[in-house]
Amino acid sequence: MVNNLPARFADVEALEAFLSQPTPELERELAAIDAILVLGVGGKMGPTLARMARRAGKRVVGVARFSEPGLRARLEAWGIECLACDLLDRAALERLPRLAHVVFMAGHKFGAAGNAALTWAMNVGVPYAVADLFEGSTIVAFSTACVYPYMPVDGPGADESVPATPPPGDYATTCVGREHAFLFGSQRHGTPGRLMRLEYAIDMRYGVLHDIARRVFAGEPVDVTMGHVNLLWQGEANEQALRLLAHATTPTTPINVSGAEVLSVRWLAEEFGRLFGKAVSIAGREAPTAWLVDTSAARRLFGAPRVPLARMLEWQADWVSRGLPSLGRPTHFETRDGQY
Repeated sequence: MVNNLPARFADVEALEAFLSQPTPELERELAAIDAILVLGVGGKMGPTLARMARRAGKRVVGVARFSEPGLRARLEAWGIECLACDLLDRAALERLPRLAHVVFMAGHKFGAAGNAALTWAMNVGVPYAVADLFEGSTIVAFSTACVYPYMPVDGPGADESVPATPPPGDYATTCVGREHAFLFGSQRHGTPGRLMRLEYAIDMRYGVLHDIARRVFAGEPVDVTMGHVNLLWQGEANEQALRLLAHATTPTTPINVSGAEVLSVRWLAEEFGRLFGKAVSIAGREAPTAWLVDTSAARRLFGAPRVPLARMLEWQADWVSRGLPSLGRPTHFETRDGQY
């Protein structure tokens, strides 16, 4: 995937093809797996993760409501079987095929502060039901660094031994609940799995780099209150999620997935200013803590990230400067009060 990095992406089709290219390591570790059920395939990462698994030769069944126009047709054109399902509907969940390997990607974040009931239902109720119904499957569940407390920016970040005690807010609290739902199911049924605590996957159409680059290009201020982040190329996040199917534990256990560097938001903004040839406006002042993770465990399994930050910055600047598509979904990475 990364031995011959492109200089730029001509369009969305080229970007998605690169994001979904499987590595030899992935193909080797999935060799014994026949089929994968992807629950929540309609999210930001779901389509390219499902396509990567399909390109690795696996049967892939993608489950979502498919409310986005054209998404189902696009997935089916890639050879992915699609099943429409509202995961909040227990009867519909019970009708899904019980494949032996499941990637759980569903959740509710934006709007969480204004609809606490839905947030709890999606982030805790649905995982509990899935953990119960798919007791015979290996389950890799997407989680988030938001389950951790804020960590000092001059340290390595939280490793998996740090207790999940997040700052206030329904989103982060329910993300802890999601993990406990899968852990309970795993302990009760002996279900193998992993809880993938992901921090900021990078796709040219959304993500922290997209948010910062867009603001710099538009001459808008960049808020540095949450002044430090970890980042990882989305293709590598997809790959690690799928490879975790071959590295499940019983009971399920967390693993941090992100880049190895603690990055300054101010520095990232200044780099985009240099690439764009534009002045940078900064708002706020860096807090001494941030959501940061130590990814040593993932690096022992998968090696160091292969797509360098410098190339991601160049790709992002090129994408924004040419006015190529955005998903219109800001990460709100600067939020510190838990209100999404």
